[in-house]
Amino acid sequence: MLRKVSCFLAVVMTALSLLPGGAHVMSLPAKIAMPEDPYFVVQQIYRGWALAGAVIILAILANFAAAILAQGTPRRLFVAADMLIALTLAIFFTWTYPANQATGNWTSVPENWEQLRTQWEYSHAVNAAITFVALLCAVGASLSAGSRQEARDGTETAPSARAHERRAV
Repeated sequence: MLRKVSCFLAVVMTALSLLPGGAHVMSLPAKIAMPEDPYFVVQQIYRGWALAGAVIILAILANFAAAILAQGTPRRLFVAADMLIALTLAIFFTWTYPANQATGNWTSVPENWEQLRTQWEYSHAVNAAITFVALLCAVGASLSAGSRQEARDGTETAPSARAHERRAV
């Protein structure tokens, strides 16, 4: 039961960590070429989004716990999801956070604001893509872990055994 709960939480927390990045990707085409004034106004909608960082930490913890409880391929996939989510933090602190700092969270306009905008927007897009791959890993691990456990428990009948049972009836 604990294994199933950890798989479920890994998938849910990873999916939730994809939401902010997905929102950034959806808005990127409209925002990337905006002039200075409207761009700085629009950026204010992200106030308070730092709380999304808690979801990222929870996703890392959930995938780590699921990896500990899993074996074989599911473990490797949960570890991959975990490492990918951790990579998004590295990208955030390398490109996104410095842009936030240089602009006072988009309240002051430095001379290189357009370069910072590009850095900020595309770092979020890359993180969304990485988080999506992490979600695929977590879902794949969960599905794989479930089918392997059912086979060990005898709760899932092998396809060849089912075909044999149908012929016997």
